[in-house]
Amino acid sequence: QVRIVESGGGLVQSGGSLSLSCAASGSIFRTIAMAWHRQAPGNERELVARSNYDGTSNCADSVKGRFTISRDNANNTMHLQMNSLRPEDTAVYYCSAIIRMVRLGTHDCWGQGTQVTVSS
Repeated sequence: QVRIVESGGGLVQSGGSLSLSCAASGSIFRTIAMAWHRQAPGNERELVARSNYDGTSNCADSVKGRFTISRDNANNTMHLQMNSLRPEDTAVYYCSAIIRMVRLGTHDCWGQGTQVTVSS
């Protein structure tokens, strides 16, 4: 079993900052990739940023220059530093991880999500 837990959401004023964290735990052999997604009411879920095991990463155009993704492979954790937040960043943010489990194959695992609200 693998557990994905997000933390760090909350309410912030426009222009402010928040940091999100994600931790994967369980029978993990390797975390191949970790990513942040978000879903605002009435919208489809979208990829915000992704970090790969080899150290490469990418961010959506809408957050480039404002959001920074970082990752600790040894501890299966990931962070998203969000600066210059805008009201349109308001959404539930989800952490996902592609995990190669010990003797149980590779799985795409998701957390429950954490709310980020940016007031204008």
